[in-house]
Amino acid sequence: MKWRAIKSGINCAAYNMAVDEAILKAHAAGQVPPTLRLYGWQPAAVSIGYFQKAAGEVDLAECRRQGIDVVRRLTGGRAVLHAAELTYSLVVSEDHPLVPATITASYRFFSQGLLDGLNRLGISAQMSMPKAAYGQTKRRHASAACFDAPSHYEVTFAGRKLVGSAQVRKEGVILQHGSILLSFDSHKVASLLNLPTAEDKERVAAMLAMRAMSISEAGQRNISWEEACDAMLTAFGPALGIELDPGSLTDKEEAAASQLRIEKYTQDSWNLLR
Repeated sequence: MKWRAIKSGINCAAYNMAVDEAILKAHAAGQVPPTLRLYGWQPAAVSIGYFQKAAGEVDLAECRRQGIDVVRRLTGGRAVLHAAELTYSLVVSEDHPLVPATITASYRFFSQGLLDGLNRLGISAQMSMPKAAYGQTKRRHASAACFDAPSHYEVTFAGRKLVGSAQVRKEGVILQHGSILLSFDSHKVASLLNLPTAEDKERVAAMLAMRAMSISEAGQRNISWEEACDAMLTAFGPALGIELDPGSLTDKEEAAASQLRIEKYTQDSWNLLR
């Protein structure tokens, strides 16, 4: 079974989210095969979950002061700071014969590809189990940040979250994307959350430092974007029983992404929707 693999490099937040949606729409229309895309972010950006209240949970003024873009995702979940990271996105039909039907089971299926990619980097990561994930959903001190806690079958190392993922299903298609941290600055993340006092930000920073980590910390060496990208491209297909065929966006996808970037993902009407 052949899927397309796109290594699309480093781009701005609006373009990254526009491309994910353009691929989703193209796949829903039967124009492109299932796709794995790997990319990065420049400048750094905070992505807000589809259902999050932007101003209520993210300090928009501080983001502007630090030159950090803000964009709303199609997917749910909590805020993510995208800086030094490798981001993956998967687009595949809900009725694909290899992909389990339920959201939780599909997370487990996709996470196996992430685990095998990390193993190639010398990192023996694990999946968070549903019981542990459920147990953390109502913690008293949960924050608005995605890396506060692992969700179902997300990837962890020594009990700390390595990869934060989110999924949406639209038009009969699954879009799942996630952040593989190359480095992690918990104070930077906390500084961008809408918290009442400096003490609260310091508390959240300390909490995030205990609950999340980068793959460079897990691997005890500096892991570059290129190295992590190549490991994922090598391991992901065999782990899922698919063949990854290197490819690129079609002209139609590029045109759709350009339009979505301008008309949606750079607009306050979308990004500050809530």
